[in-house]
Amino acid sequence: MESNFVDYVKIYCRSGKGGKGSMHLRHVKYNPNGGPDGGDGGKGGSIILRGNHNYWTLLHLKYERHIFAEHGGNGGKDKCHGTDGKDVYIDVPCGTVVYNAETGKYVCDVTYDGQEVMLLKGGRGGLGNFQFRTATNQAPRYAQPGEPMQEMTIILELKLLADVGLVGFPNAGKSTLVSALSNARPKIANYPFTTMEPSLGIVGYRDNKSFVMADIPGIIEGASEGKGLGLRFLRHIERNSLLLFMVPGDTDDIKREYEILLNELAQFNPELLDKHRVLAVTKCDLLDEELVEMLRETLPDDLPVVFISAVTGYGLEELKDVLWRELNAESNKLATITAEDTLVHRDKDMSRFAQELADEGDEDIEYVELDDLDDLENLDDLDDYEYESEES
Repeated sequence: MESNFVDYVKIYCRSGKGGKGSMHLRHVKYNPNGGPDGGDGGKGGSIILRGNHNYWTLLHLKYERHIFAEHGGNGGKDKCHGTDGKDVYIDVPCGTVVYNAETGKYVCDVTYDGQEVMLLKGGRGGLGNFQFRTATNQAPRYAQPGEPMQEMTIILELKLLADVGLVGFPNAGKSTLVSALSNARPKIANYPFTTMEPSLGIVGYRDNKSFVMADIPGIIEGASEGKGLGLRFLRHIERNSLLLFMVPGDTDDIKREYEILLNELAQFNPELLDKHRVLAVTKCDLLDEELVEMLRETLPDDLPVVFISAVTGYGLEELKDVLWRELNAESNKLATITAEDTLVHRDKDMSRFAQELADEGDEDIEYVELDDLDDLENLDDLDDYEYESEES
C-alpha cells in the first residue's frame, strides 16, 4: 500500500512571460493624425511558495510534475493594457526547504504559516509606443517586448517541525512512548522498522501547556552512509529543538548504543550535536530498583537520564518535567530563522534524493524551450530594443 507520507518531491516550475507592448497609431475620421496609442503589455504570473499549517506532508504535490504561471497579455490600441497573468501559489507544510534540482543549491525556506516566498518572478510587460512619445518624436513606431519567463526544476524537502525528536534503534519503544504521552496512534509491533514514516503527537503538560513530539523511524549503525531507513528520515531531526535518545533497559551496553546513535547524527550533520539531549532508558518494567541504580552509575553524566516504562507509566511524569525544563532552558532558545542564517545546509548535495525519486519511477523532467522574443538579442536593455509593427 502506498504511503500517505511524502517528504520530498521534484517539480518543474515556470513563471509567465510579460506581454508585448502595442505599436499602434490612431486613425479616425476626424483625426487622421491621432498619434500613438499603443498600450502596455501585462505582467507575467509569478510562482510563490506559501506556508500552510493544514498540510503536514507533500503528498498533494507528488503528482504535480509541472507548474506553470500565466503569461501576460499583449497591449492593444486605444492605450489598452494587456491582462496580467495570474500568480500561482504553492501551499507547502511549515518546515519545507527548497533546493535547485540541477545544482543542489539551497533556494529558500518556508518555516511558518502564511509565509510567502517568491520562487520565480513573472516577466514585466513591455511598454507600448504611447509611452515613447516626445515633442520631437510624436509618432514612435516601436514598442517594448515583454520580459522573458523564468524556469527552474526544484526539490521540495520537508523537515518536520517538532519540539522533541525521538532518536533510537528499531524496537526501542519510540512509538509506544508517543502513543502513551499523546493521542497519536502509530503502528506498534514487535519487529524492526515497524515505523516506516514519521508521525507527530501533541504531549499535554501542566496548566494546559503542551509540546510536539516527533516519532522518527529507527536508526541503525551506518544510517548516515545510507543503510536502513535512517538516511531518508535523519533530516527530520534537524528541525527538532530537543533530542530524546531512547535505549532499552535490557540492552547489553546502554552507553555504547547511545554513543553509536550520537555518532550517526554527527556523521550526518555535526550541528546536531549542539542541540540539547535527554537520554531515556526504556522498558524499565523489566528492571528492579537495585539494577536501575547500578545502570545509572554507568551512564553519561553530561546529560539528563530518565528511566521509564511506557507500558506501565513508570517515570513518564518525570520525563515530561525534564523535557519541559530542557525545552525552556535559555540556552536552548532557537534563533530566528532568516534568509541569511538558516538551520539547513545551503550547499547540500541533493543528487542522492533525486536518485531516490528516479528509482521510484520519477522520470527526468522534459524542459520546455523558451519562446523567441522576436529574435531579441539583448534582454538586459529592453529600452534600446525597437521593432516594427504593422499599422492598423
